[in-house]
Amino acid sequence: MAENETEGGETTEVGAQPKSKFKLIVMIVCLLALLGGGAATWFFFFRHRGDDAHAEVAKTKPPVFVDVPDMLVNLTGNPGERVQYLKVKIVLELKDERQVEEIKPTMPRVTDIFQTYMRELRPSDLNGSAGLFRLKEELTRRVNNAVAPVKVSAVLFKEIVVQ
Repeated sequence: MAENETEGGETTEVGAQPKSKFKLIVMIVCLLALLGGGAATWFFFFRHRGDDAHAEVAKTKPPVFVDVPDMLVNLTGNPGERVQYLKVKIVLELKDERQVEEIKPTMPRVTDIFQTYMRELRPSDLNGSAGLFRLKEELTRRVNNAVAPVKVSAVLFKEIVVQ
């Protein structure tokens, strides 16, 4: 290497700068190769686990639905107002077919609980989507109490008419 003497008798390396650039380039290339290898490993080996998760989701059983007999109840109103009626078609959502056989003997109890609750409703209780959501949540809570230990996932409305 070329050495230059300065006034104080000290020596400095003139060729040090090209070596440090070469080392920097080599380190960047190694880092890019390492990142590329990691990305390729993930792509070929670990990416397929997501496909297995999607396959498991596809294998889940669809829910089972049980129809509740149609109900027609009169709503509570103030004296002197015309009587309003509520007609409802309800479906219960269950997780599997086995629960259908367990819930069928309790269907008269479910119908009774639904009718006694809905007879106490006022027309203003059913206004808007928030009113229907509250009705759905309350019916779900009541049916789960009536058919325990069977768990009803949801109460679904097929038809609601306030007349």
